[in-house]
This record gives sequence, C-alpha cells and structure tokens, in this order.
Amino acid sequence: MSLKEQFGNDVLLTGWGHSRFGKLTDETLESLIIQVATEAISNAGIEPGQIDEIYLGQFNSGMMPLAFPSSLALQVSDQLANVAATRVENACASGSAAFQQGTKSLLAGTAKTVLVIGAEKMTHAGADVVGAALLGADYDMAGQTSTTGFTGLFADVAKHYEKRYGRGDGQLGDVLGSIAAKNHRNGVDNPYAQLRKDLGEEFCRTVSDKNPMVADPLRRTDCSPVSDGAAAVVLSTSPTGGATAPVRLAGFGQANDFFPAERRDPTAFAATRMSWQRALGMAGVGLEDLDFAEVHDCFTIAELLMYEAMGLTEPGQGARAVQEGWVFKDGKLPINVSGGLKAKGHPVGATGVSQHVIAAMQLTGTAGDMQLANPRRAAVQNMGGVGIANYVSVLEAV
Repeated sequence: MSLKEQFGNDVLLTGWGHSRFGKLTDETLESLIIQVATEAISNAGIEPGQIDEIYLGQFNSGMMPLAFPSSLALQVSDQLANVAATRVENACASGSAAFQQGTKSLLAGTAKTVLVIGAEKMTHAGADVVGAALLGADYDMAGQTSTTGFTGLFADVAKHYEKRYGRGDGQLGDVLGSIAAKNHRNGVDNPYAQLRKDLGEEFCRTVSDKNPMVADPLRRTDCSPVSDGAAAVVLSTSPTGGATAPVRLAGFGQANDFFPAERRDPTAFAATRMSWQRALGMAGVGLEDLDFAEVHDCFTIAELLMYEAMGLTEPGQGARAVQEGWVFKDGKLPINVSGGLKAKGHPVGATGVSQHVIAAMQLTGTAGDMQLANPRRAAVQNMGGVGIANYVSVLEAV
C-alpha cells in the first residue's frame, strides 16, 4: 500500500534549490536561506504567496549567536508575511526532520504547499566551538572535553566492529579507504560539492602527512568536512507546473534509539534499520526495487554500517558491497553518487534536504554530470548522532 493509498493524497517534490557547499566566507545564514528558497519557489513555478508553511532544519548548537532563524525565509518576498515558519532541530538529521514535518502538514490537510529549507553556517567558528557543538549530540560526551570529538565516537564504533567481526590487520581500514575513494571520485561530478578531487584508493587507505590519523582507525579521508551550505524543496499535494516534472514521496520512516551508549548495540544501528523498514514498508517496495540511494556517510564506517542496516548485506558482511562493486556508480545499487557527506560536505542542518534535492534531480534527469541512466526510484537516509535519530524517504519518478 502506497503513501497515497494510506493517506488519501500525494506528497510531491515540485521544486528545489541547492547552494554550493564549502567554506562560503561571503555568505551568511540569511543569504544562503534566501538563495535556495528563491530558487526552489521559482523552480516549482509558484508565487511565494502560495506557500502555506515553512520548515527550516538547522542544528546550530552554539555555532552561531543567532538561535532563532525561522523567519529568515520570509526575507524572500513580502508575500510571505504572516506565513507560519518553524525551525526544526534533530542533530545531523535536522534537514530530514524538517522534511518529514512538512510532509505531515500536507498529510494532515493543514497545508497544500510547504517550503522546506535546510541550512547551516559552520566554517566561521573555531574547531573547538564546532567540536563542542557536535558533541552536544551525544549523551555521554556533551559538555566534555575531547581531542577527537565526534570522530572519536565513530572510531569507537569501528573498533567494536573490528572486535566483533574480526576485521583486523588493516582489512577494515582498506574497506573504509575504498568507500572514501568512491565518494571522492563521485564528488568530482557534483558542482555543489566541497571536495571535488579524485584522491584514489591508495591515498585514502594510507596514513600520511596529508592524510593523518584523526582517531584510530579513522583517517582524515574517513571524515566528512566542516561546511557551509543550504538546500530547499517545495512540497505540494498536486503538480505545480514547475520547471521539471515532480517527484513523488512513496514512503517515509523515522526511528529513534536510546540515547545512552550503554543501552545500544554499538554496531547494530537498530533504529536505523527500523527507519529503513518503515519507509520501504510504507512504499510497498523492497531494496531490490531501488535504483540508487543517498546515505549518511558522516564517516566511512557509517556508510559501511548503512549497507548492513538497509539490508544490502548481512551484519559483518558490509565489505562485500564495496569489494564486489555493488555500491559503485555502475553497480546494482549505487550509493552516494553525489559524493555523499564525505565529498559533497556536511553543513549539518542542510544535509537531509540536500539529499532529497540530489535524489529529485536524479529522478528528473537533471543531475548533470552526476546523472545515472534513467533511475525511477531512490532512497534517502539521514541520521543524527551515533544512530540516534534516523530518517529514510523513498522517492519515485512520476
């Protein structure tokens, strides 16, 4: 049973906008929001006054003094005066959280057209400020001093994985290096990406002065960069006559895990798995029905675990998806054709919306050099914390 069959109406992505990701010193949070919102509204073929609600995904957590940005999108046009606007925060999944809130407004019948924005400005803040902000998304480390920050938390996940599945003697490191190299290679074709250089597997697998160990076993190339950027999408219950064909939301899922680390299996990512099951179940499809997926590779170990959480491989067998080429651009399920967070960048609040926009571009044949051959169905997976807040969407070409 599809989303439309369950709820009685469609949720369509009818327009979108995307900024470049990276160190954008000439941009402010406000200018980024205005840029992508204006682009999305124009792309949807509507007037700003047709927007019923606005949801803005932003993490912030002290990285910016302005902690109340929900009305910034109203700067786009005087027609947006008095439109309801809400900021949504759920750590690194803030963008997808905003997307699902917009979706639920359409399904509830309280809106017919919703503007969803994800935005973050990070690179102006010092490393200590960014590190402390990100650690605020961890139950055990919030407010604590750490030399390795969130990288250290995912390094611990990698160590648990090695211990459980025996990926010692550098084997896990090689697999993670291959994931990094794949995403850097894909990022070359993404005009929005922060890192557009094919680094090669040897560089990504090797510890060096240019690729130091950040938190054993994760090297610099295993970590997504600190980024500025924004993305926006217009959600509607019917086609709006936009610049491209709309994209249909076929299903969505959310699941949260327990916050204290002691209450979670460190390699199972159980709530991530559940969010996949809920989204695929709502859409009435299986993994074999997907043509590609954009997943949350904040660190390469996270992407490896996503292969297992989504059911592409059995637990402990994620390496097969890389070694046998399944997740490459020409594989049976291309993963992170955009370059992922690893190469595209990770402006925290923008990431989830960006993933939806990139997927919509693919499904409408407007992804440029990133374009796959006639994809019809895709999944987007976005995560906050160490597998804590989990969102999955299934999107289909119309």
